[in-house]
Amino acid sequence: MKNKFLLLLSASSLIFTNVRADEGMWLPFLLEKNMATMTDLGFKLTAEDIYNINQACLKDAIVALDGGSCTASFVSAEGLMMTNHHCGYGEIQSHSTVENDLLTNGFVARTKAEELANPNKTAWVLVRVEDVTDRIASQFPDNCSESVRDSIVDEESEKIIKEATDSTNYHADVKGMMFDNFYYLFVYQIYKDVRLVAAPPESVGKFGADTDNWMWPRHTGDFSMFRVYCAPDGSPAEYSEENVPYQPKHFLPISVAGYNENDFAFVMGYPGSTDRYITSWEVKTVMETNAIRAKVRGEKQDIWTEYMENDTKTRIQYATKFAHSSNYWKYSIGQNRGLKRLHVIDKKRQIEKDFTDWVNADAARTAKYGKALDMVRNEVEKKADEAKAYTYVLETQYLGSEILRTALRHLSFSRQLVAGNIDPETIVTLKTNGESFLKDYNPDIDRHVTKAMLKRFGADVDAQYYPEFVQTIQKKYKGNIDKYVDEMFSKSIFCNEKKYNDFLNNPTTKILLNDPAFVAANDMYNQLMILNNNGAEFYTGMRLFTAGLMEKNPDKLFSPDANSTMRFTYGTIGGYKPADAVTYSYFTTIEGIMEKEDETVREFNVPAKLKEIYQNKDYGRYANPDGTMNVCFTTNNDITGGNSGSPTMNARGELIGLAFDGNWESMSGDIAFEPELQKCIAVDIRYVLLILDKYFDAQNLINEMKIVE
Repeated sequence: MKNKFLLLLSASSLIFTNVRADEGMWLPFLLEKNMATMTDLGFKLTAEDIYNINQACLKDAIVALDGGSCTASFVSAEGLMMTNHHCGYGEIQSHSTVENDLLTNGFVARTKAEELANPNKTAWVLVRVEDVTDRIASQFPDNCSESVRDSIVDEESEKIIKEATDSTNYHADVKGMMFDNFYYLFVYQIYKDVRLVAAPPESVGKFGADTDNWMWPRHTGDFSMFRVYCAPDGSPAEYSEENVPYQPKHFLPISVAGYNENDFAFVMGYPGSTDRYITSWEVKTVMETNAIRAKVRGEKQDIWTEYMENDTKTRIQYATKFAHSSNYWKYSIGQNRGLKRLHVIDKKRQIEKDFTDWVNADAARTAKYGKALDMVRNEVEKKADEAKAYTYVLETQYLGSEILRTALRHLSFSRQLVAGNIDPETIVTLKTNGESFLKDYNPDIDRHVTKAMLKRFGADVDAQYYPEFVQTIQKKYKGNIDKYVDEMFSKSIFCNEKKYNDFLNNPTTKILLNDPAFVAANDMYNQLMILNNNGAEFYTGMRLFTAGLMEKNPDKLFSPDANSTMRFTYGTIGGYKPADAVTYSYFTTIEGIMEKEDETVREFNVPAKLKEIYQNKDYGRYANPDGTMNVCFTTNNDITGGNSGSPTMNARGELIGLAFDGNWESMSGDIAFEPELQKCIAVDIRYVLLILDKYFDAQNLINEMKIVE
């Protein structure tokens, strides 16, 4: 149940809350205890309206894109979905060319026949959730080891999943929560035909880009639209012209009535991960990791920028890559700033002291929990240097060099070759993936980046943590990284379309196992596995620590950390005071777009059509009563990565916005929630409709949705 690959020395745990309206990512099927607080804040629905397996409810309108990378919601009876522009960015970019640049121009399908297919794009719809804690935990022998426990969890989970999916086309997962103190079964229906329907131009959907990312005030129309298709009988199916629009059990009505400060607001979606209850020692590791990530990605992005600014084709090719990299580059900088400003390590130490005092006050508690924190501290401190080295391997090699990353994707295929048992479907998949990779690949850029990344790695990491290929550079090439990389790129099949296709047409172990990029990628992978080998005591310690906290505070509600499962977070609409003499309103207007306009900076270009709408004040029914036009707003809903695209709803469950970001002052929020500063930024649904209606004249989409005044 533990992900051993590409994880830092941190973990999902839980957050201890005092039932504040603005904190907690709650499991929708366990919301009954929250209802009194929510009702007091103005909520108009019931727990059954949110989650119900016997009738249509809100959960049926919420979609996990690609298993949880982003969230979307159904907004029509014909499978039409809304999400963020940045959640559809990869698909928009993949359909863009120099001649037909959808990133720059935007896109709207006027008919269903014009909607664009997206291989590998999936929409996950939750069917049900079941608590399976007792079934799994009852199998644990007394005082069993961590490895025995893991084996039992895996074995029982496999049985549970099989029972839930047999004779169905469902997909199921068993998720451990609160550090494996609880287990839940999640059953999904996965739809595989997801087509792009609409996206604004970047000058709307990505207005402000990296400069405004994680910032408030915001003026970004961050939305895109897709449609889910299925087989004629309603079952999931691969793309086919015979497929029909999916009919969801529930879709969200859209409100154009607006909102006021302190109005109730809630968000449903699939937040990716939080670490709200990691220890002080782990926070230190996170901060060191953030500093490494910011430095390495900054260097890589500087190289990309140099090429992207000088060539339109390169800008399109690397748009998605740059966006993915820069997002958490800036996040890492902001999170460290917030953790320092809020003195989070000191606060964690106080929690640990209080816990220790409580444990030591009772002999039975001492016997049960007395070693928990020592187990965690010992493992974290013992692995500190390895954790840094791991991050450097991850950032400079796996995420730094495209040729190494794509070569690594052939690891399982190499095993097929060695065994002499090649699956023809694997060849088809590799050809498809290779075509997609090479379409957006520039070997000259990657060569430049790979050299820079390996030099950074060599300068910052102790030789004892070098992968074998880096040791080869030191020995065989006398440390000459440029020479090594040049030879790799001249000989490897992975940066040359003809060589790669020739190999797939006649694959041999000799070609693959001797390819310099594959050799290096395999060495990199082996080193990642060595460096990421967390000790069993760490997991045991954290599980006991978490269990002890729940026992210490029996009257408190606990919300599990985010782990890409559906969550419900509630709060109110409102602004905030980030600093002395600074106060932010809870909404922005189209006036701010014009104030930020800068024709010399691509991030702040404003399209002529939008300026025309602004000059004519042609806002229609989407304007405020005073004639102004809102663009974005803030709530105190508790969100994180994966919530992007999540519907923000009013007290009646009507769509009023799409969550797309957090504010700069709250970047510590994944670890330490700050109730006075934590904000969820959403694009106003009325601005989305304005773009569809007045900018694109997409009446086919406007008429398809249920819009309420």
